Amino acid sequence: MINIVLFGAPGCGKGTQAQRLKEHYGIDHVSTGEVIRDEIRRGTELGRSMEQYIKEGKLAPDAIVIGMIANYVAAHKDAKGCIFDGFPRTTVQAEEFDRILEKEGLKVDIMVDLHVPEEELVKRLLLRGKDSGRADDASEEVIRERLAVYHRQTAVVADYYTAQQKYAAVNGVGTMDEVFDRIAAVIDGLK
Repeated sequence: MINIVLFGAPGCGKGTQAQRLKEHYGIDHVSTGEVIRDEIRRGTELGRSMEQYIKEGKLAPDAIVIGMIANYVAAHKDAKGCIFDGFPRTTVQAEEFDRILEKEGLKVDIMVDLHVPEEELVKRLLLRGKDSGRADDASEEVIRERLAVYHRQTAVVADYYTAQQKYAAVNGVGTMDEVFDRIAAVIDGLK
């Protein structure tokens, strides 16, 4: 089993590349953002509690996200592998994630961090907002706040995996194929 943390700022292409990796390697993909947005669409209690955080460009509380991931790991422990897209987003989440996986006899194999310059991220997110109608992608102010939160709270998770020698930076600029090939080279290097 291989567990990959796909990492990077909002708009770096995690969702697109995760889908391609899922198909190429035959492994599962869990996007915490998609799980949360689905809860909001369905109007669940979790969704209602999360909606204001999303609108303001803030991160979901650790306890809620950790609980969702713990449930997912327990239900999919026999999978061939998994891509975790958008999780962990804080050092607390990363530490708890290690404990969750360890209970199931699993571990994170690699964190792949997609690097894209900030102005390119803003451009991509505004474009995505026009296409998707996502409230958190429609305003440059909210996007810039999301990126600031990412740099303040999330980017430090890279240090956590670097200390474990499980970190790989990948250039996220180029065609989808070029970026995919860079990521696949890192994953294939693990074997």
